[in-house]
Amino acid sequence: MAKFFGNLHLVLVAGLVFAIAVMMHFGEAVTVDTNSVFRWLHVFFGILWIGLLYYLNFVQVPTMPAIPAEQKGAITGHIAPKVFFFFRYAALLTVITGLVVAYVAGYVHQALAFQGEAQVQLIGLGMWLALIMAFNVWFIIWPAQKKILGIVEATAEEKAAAAPRALYASRTNTLLSLPMLYAMVSANLG
Repeated sequence: MAKFFGNLHLVLVAGLVFAIAVMMHFGEAVTVDTNSVFRWLHVFFGILWIGLLYYLNFVQVPTMPAIPAEQKGAITGHIAPKVFFFFRYAALLTVITGLVVAYVAGYVHQALAFQGEAQVQLIGLGMWLALIMAFNVWFIIWPAQKKILGIVEATAEEKAAAAPRALYASRTNTLLSLPMLYAMVSANLG
């Protein structure tokens, strides 16, 4: 049992197999098609992305000042790089799967252009907020964090300048996540 639960990849594969079994069992009661599979993936990656965003903003960032200097290396050298790997790829995969859902359902253009019925416009708002947030992750937060974490060479001044830039973009994403989540779960598009 310890070997199974000690291996994250094995647990994920088992979870995927279990999810497929559930889909196959309830396939007659619930439509299992490209859209539903991508919607499920979209929710999974979205939970991972926003969960890590909230972890960073509610736990890691506020706790770092209280961590003794000699222990910060464990966070910056081991934990944070792994968090930012999953954070940025969860953002990317959330956006891609969301666009696939909207494309397969036939409303991607209308949603992005804020056309059509209110539900489509609401999902469009959620899509634009998510695109802004993903941009922040890849082009503001991650480049700044690479400097802060020492993944790329940076002077002390560059690191000092990168920290507020990363914080402001991350807090912007936290702010945007609330209306984005409302838009995404309230649109009820099939």
